[in-house]
Amino acid sequence: SSMAGLQVRSLLVTGANRGIGLGLVRQVLGMPNPPEWVFAACRDPKGERAQELKNLASRHPNLVIIPLEVTDPASIKAAAARVGEQLGGSGLNLLINNAGIAKLNLLDTETLEDMSLVYTTNTVGPLLLSQAFLPLLKKAAQGSPGSALSCSKAAIINMSSYGGSIASPSGWDLMQVVSYRCSKAALNMLTKCQSLGYREQGVLCAALHPGW
Repeated sequence: SSMAGLQVRSLLVTGANRGIGLGLVRQVLGMPNPPEWVFAACRDPKGERAQELKNLASRHPNLVIIPLEVTDPASIKAAAARVGEQLGGSGLNLLINNAGIAKLNLLDTETLEDMSLVYTTNTVGPLLLSQAFLPLLKKAAQGSPGSALSCSKAAIINMSSYGGSIASPSGWDLMQVVSYRCSKAALNMLTKCQSLGYREQGVLCAALHPGW
């Protein structure tokens, strides 16, 4: 698989109970040399929407489900503390900010409430998570030899979208989703800021378009 070159001791995926997040968790657990710890974060680990994740956890002792509401700073702090505890003295290699929402509003029907919620989830959430997990990422970077940045050392991956591209009109006819597009354009800028700010600490930062 495309993940064959990835050698990580630990990673955390947000929005891990379905879609891309769940897919990533599955892929990583199936690697020939899977991580020691896979942290799967989702809003309601006890709910029925997390059933597939719970099934996976029952078969994989290295999978730890973490309750996380990405719009709640207290929930983010608690999640970081739990992960730190589980990792003992070692750091976190990979933070994948995948949790996101979209509201299918048109240019004329976009609202303050929806715009705010989408931005808080898609842009502010990854900012706060990266802040909270930075000490663990730095610890992983310090424990990894060599100066080259890589996902196997320490990295923040923000799940973005072509929809956030200012240069490309791709998908406009399909879906205007204005608040979503704005939030992803802002997430791209956040990723740029993080890459400039965290480079010296040995943390790679990148935004990905996962495909349709």
